[in-house]
This record gives sequence, C-alpha cells and structure tokens, in this order.
Amino acid sequence: MDSEDLIDELRRIGARYGGAPGTVLPTRPDVIIVRAGSVVVKAHAPGAEREPLVERMRVTAHPALRGIMLEPVTEEVMTVGDRLVTVWPAGTPVDHADPDAAPWEAAARLLARLHAVPARALPPLRAAGGPARVASTVARLGDRSAAELAVRRAFTCLPVPSAPGANPPGVDPGDSSGANPPGSSGTDPGGPSGVTSGGSSGVAPGGLTHGDWHMGQMVRAPKEWILIDVDDLGVGDQAWDLSRPAAWFAAGLLEPEVWHRFLGAYRAAGGVAVPPDGDPWKRLEIPAQAMTVQLAAAAVAAAGREGRPLDEVEKVLVESCLRIVRHRSACHGVPTQ
Repeated sequence: MDSEDLIDELRRIGARYGGAPGTVLPTRPDVIIVRAGSVVVKAHAPGAEREPLVERMRVTAHPALRGIMLEPVTEEVMTVGDRLVTVWPAGTPVDHADPDAAPWEAAARLLARLHAVPARALPPLRAAGGPARVASTVARLGDRSAAELAVRRAFTCLPVPSAPGANPPGVDPGDSSGANPPGSSGTDPGGPSGVTSGGSSGVAPGGLTHGDWHMGQMVRAPKEWILIDVDDLGVGDQAWDLSRPAAWFAAGLLEPEVWHRFLGAYRAAGGVAVPPDGDPWKRLEIPAQAMTVQLAAAAVAAAGREGRPLDEVEKVLVESCLRIVRHRSACHGVPTQ
C-alpha cells in the first residue's frame, strides 16, 4: 500500500469515528497522523510489533491511568496494509512557537503521577521501549564523518547493561555523595544502562515508564494537559522519562531556570525517579548521556540525509558526545559497551 492509499484509509477510519473529513498533521517521517473532527488516527511506524502495542493500548485504557495518559477512542489495533493503526481523541499540542508557555510544571506532575502507578496494578507490560532506541539510532549512522565517529565513540563509552534492580555500573549503593560529573551546569549529559538490550536499565527496579517523554508527548484534552503516545510505554528505569530535559540542560540547551522548575515540580509531586532532595545526577547522569547520544545520532543522520552541515544545536550535541567520551575515559573502572 502506498502512502496515498494509506492516508485515504486513515481518512475513512477518521470519518467513521470522528464524523468529519480528515486532514494530515505534521509529525515525524515514519508516522502518519490524520485528524478527523474529534479524533486523530495514527499509523504507527513501519515494523511496529502488534502484540506489544495491543498490550500498551490495554494498559492505557486502564482506570489507573485516567487523567494521566490519554485514553484511546477504541482499544482496537487495526491493520491497514502493513501498518498498525490506532484511534485517539484529538487534543491541542504544546505550541512550539511559544517556548515560554511550555507546561513544564504540568509535565513534571504528570510524570510523577505516572511513576506512582504500580506496574503490578496494570495488565502485563513488557520493557519500556525508549532505551533500545539509542542503539538502533546509532546503528543507522555511517562512520565516515568526524561527527559520526564522535557519536559512535560516545555510545561505546556508555556503561554495559546491568541486571534489573541493580545499581548502574560505577555506582556504590552506599555512596550518597553524588559527585557531579563535569560539564554544563555541573553535569554532563549521559545514557542509561540497558541501551543495547531494551530491557529495564538496572538503575532502579522496573517501574511504569512512558519511555519517550518530551514536550511533543503532551496535549490539552480538553482543558487539562495529559500524556500521549503509548509506543514505548512499559516497565523500566523511570529516570529515563527525565532524560531528555536533563540532556538538554546538561548540554547548555535548556535554561537552568526552566530545568529547575521542571525538576522542582517533579519532586514536589512525589516523583520517585530521583531522590526527593539533594543531588539528582546519580540517577540522571547515565540516562541523560544515552539520550544525548541518541539526539546527536538522529541529528547527524538528518543532516546527512538533507545534505547540509550541522546547525548550531546539532554541533552542541556532537560536542557533548565528545565530553561524554572524555568523562567516561576518566572514570575509574567503568565498564563500557
């Protein structure tokens, strides 16, 4: 099925559930979203597996997540051609043209509420999908340019996955000093154990985790902010859900005041992914480093596809990868990939 035929079928599904003609919305290249009246119809990425998505749809519709994650219009996972398709209520996304209005505190509170839901209270869930994306994103890189080599080197410096429930490599469970790694704002961006396996990272016993949280994963529906996107929902290291803003902050790309608002709101809401006070970076360093590698790999790949040089933000991400290499090389006996 070609893309036009797929879009036509998504429009027909949208008309059935939303009672209006469908319009294609901009999104990432591997996903197609059509809005039709009160609903959006999503064609998931090519190659998405049916059973994990069925599990995640069932969990998202569970009463324990009501008001935290958007509940689907139907739990049914349809197949259109070779794509999995789901239907959701339409919402209003974050306005990326107005960064000052981004709902950082609301996001933090939602993540804290999500993390507080016991995984055992929900239908069975497999591992959160986010960490596995680091390895798959890096794997798509070549090794010809200096930027590609820098990202690959940073990836190989990330700690080896450890057993679920164990402390990450190089962390002494009795050490509460939490020494900050070098880097922007006293930190260095980092990545989670578990990046090659896709399983729970081992920083904490597995808890309910969104798996791919960023500001694009929130909508207002109808008046309150709520989390969306079930594609990576699962059990894993909940610090992963804070890794993207932590990585941006550590790289100097997120204002310290915004980061501290987000972190403070998460802690005030009882978020368990970091300690309630004191230094959060013992929990965040490795997830943030892995996220930095993923973001840099995606940026370098995009620049390559588009035949253009790296922009300023992309250069900062690559430079952060070089800082990860220097930091990891200086660490005492940290095993690497």
